[in-house]
Amino acid sequence: MKKTSIPALLLMLSVTAAAQEAKTPKEVEGTTVKTVVIRDTQNNPLPLPEFGKKNLLIFYVDPDHYKQNEEFVDYLTKNPVEGPTLRGYGVTNLKDAPLLPNSVLRAVMRSKQKSTGAAIYTDPDHSLRDGWSLGDCNNKFVVLLVSRNGVIDFFRYGDFTEQDKKDFFRVIEKYRAEEKK
Repeated sequence: MKKTSIPALLLMLSVTAAAQEAKTPKEVEGTTVKTVVIRDTQNNPLPLPEFGKKNLLIFYVDPDHYKQNEEFVDYLTKNPVEGPTLRGYGVTNLKDAPLLPNSVLRAVMRSKQKSTGAAIYTDPDHSLRDGWSLGDCNNKFVVLLVSRNGVIDFFRYGDFTEQDKKDFFRVIEKYRAEEKK
């Protein structure tokens, strides 16, 4: 077995840790991304639905923190922002909830889909997080708006501030104006 020197090991660990640090909106917004493969609630792989066809509002949720921003989500449930060019759905970040069995979470999601009609998918291996270089999403409720051209126009996580909400609706208005053209 090849021995690794302590300095080399520390360098590898620091590079790994840096890759997993939380990213700021400025670091993520404006980047162009490509579709990734996620899974449905039956655990079947599929490309990100409607990527490249519609603007996407994606709720990327750690199931340990699904109630984070509950008031904001309740508002959006009662006042939908979706339209002809904007589609919204949830992607559950299963990888960051290792103590919750994936099969149980998928069963809960299927029940919620049936009762609410909400579109919910899963990410069991950080495909979305890593494919889009979102950084550390553990213990975070992430909201993304991605244009049909694959540009991330909005990225926030954690507890939303009033400014985050204002920024969100500013971007939504951009999409609504686009629909009126």
